[in-house]
Amino acid sequence: QAEEELKEACARQALQLQEMGCRERLLTADVGRAKEQLESFKTQVMRVCSPAAAGVAGKAVTEQQVIEKVRQISDKNQQSHEREKRLQEELSSRLSKEKEVSANIEVFKKSLQELQ
Repeated sequence: QAEEELKEACARQALQLQEMGCRERLLTADVGRAKEQLESFKTQVMRVCSPAAAGVAGKAVTEQQVIEKVRQISDKNQQSHEREKRLQEELSSRLSKEKEVSANIEVFKKSLQELQ
């Protein structure tokens, strides 16, 4: 009976090892696909950011190139937002001054009419 139990335990372990091998192969394949997708994504990002930096003749784009380009785009984006904010403030200020001048013109017109 003990021998039978050992055989069953060995059989279970063999099945578990087979299953683990299958999982390992699936995970390895998944990792390979993920690496390919990452490389493709990096190349696409670099093409969009700067076609000349996308790699010559299929040369792989480095992560550092992608990170640096994204950083540059982010910086430009931040500068654009700051400039837009300054321009909005300037526009608002000019509109206020224009309203004030318009109001003063109206007062001046009324004063002229009263004088005539």
